[in-house]
Amino acid sequence: MRIFNKMLTIIIASIVMTTMFSIYSSNLTNANSQVVEGKPVSVAVLFYRFNNEPYVSLLRQNFEEIQIENKDKVKFTFYDGEDNQAIQNRSIDKLLESRDADIIFLDLVDTKNVQEIINKIKENNIPVVIFHREPLNIESVKSYNKAFYVGGNPEEAGRLEGKIIIDAWNKEKEIIDRNGDNIMQYVMLFGERDNLDAIGRTRYSLSAIHDAGINTEEIALKVCNWDENLAENTIKTIFLQQGNKIETIISNNDSMAIGAIKALQKYGYNEGDKVKTIPVVGVDAIPQAQEFIKKGYMAGSVLQDATAMVKAVYTIGMNLVHDRLPLDGTVYKVDDTGVAIRIPYKEYTDNLL
Repeated sequence: MRIFNKMLTIIIASIVMTTMFSIYSSNLTNANSQVVEGKPVSVAVLFYRFNNEPYVSLLRQNFEEIQIENKDKVKFTFYDGEDNQAIQNRSIDKLLESRDADIIFLDLVDTKNVQEIINKIKENNIPVVIFHREPLNIESVKSYNKAFYVGGNPEEAGRLEGKIIIDAWNKEKEIIDRNGDNIMQYVMLFGERDNLDAIGRTRYSLSAIHDAGINTEEIALKVCNWDENLAENTIKTIFLQQGNKIETIISNNDSMAIGAIKALQKYGYNEGDKVKTIPVVGVDAIPQAQEFIKKGYMAGSVLQDATAMVKAVYTIGMNLVHDRLPLDGTVYKVDDTGVAIRIPYKEYTDNLL
């Protein structure tokens, strides 16, 4: 009887171990059912838009460079959301239906309603890295253990914008304060409603200026959807109405800042003469903004490092695909959400060239 009981115990233990191994193996297989050893990982990169978005162009170029350097390891396919959530949704649905992607890198069109997208991707057990445009509710990312977010810190970007304007004011106050009232009259070019980057850059740029003891007066705050042409037309209109009052222009990104400068140049401003220059600041430090800063047309920008962002997205994505910890092989630490990292910003002015 003892021998029988012993044999029964061994048999039961063997069955339990076999079952547990089977479940574990099944979970690994399900996690990466599309990944085939020896074949490049197929990555779908969905941008919110290509047209009139220089920073997105920089991101795409960096992804393409990674593919060239890792041609046997990864293959990127790019999708244009055309700033239309319905178009981006169709792309996601087709990818999930066809199972053409091992992982999705997602630059959201609509940052408000993300949970439905996450749920779809989760149902198909495909990892996803959301990047660039932050979901309004990070809980949607937390709801899926194969989801992660890579972006910047809007407060940091805003405060650096504020610092650039503060430095310009302190250095050239007699020129900038055109009416001599010791108050900075400004125009704010706002990127997009309900966008955390736009909200944070606006709030904290002004907060930094106020913390420096500078009084301000808002001439106008205009939503320009990150777009150069819209910003140019907006500043043309404001200048015709209140051009003699504008002392600084704070823009949530460089595209709008460049549009503003082009509008000012049509009226003889911001062409290199300090006396006829209205300080304009933006974010991204795209190549055209860098050129404008060198020529003295633009006060400065805040560098959002496209190379660092893409490398982080790629590394985290490959970790998720291969069942490693998300931040393996990176220098980053998760923020207090537990599901995001923040790429540091840097000030970019003619003093730092």
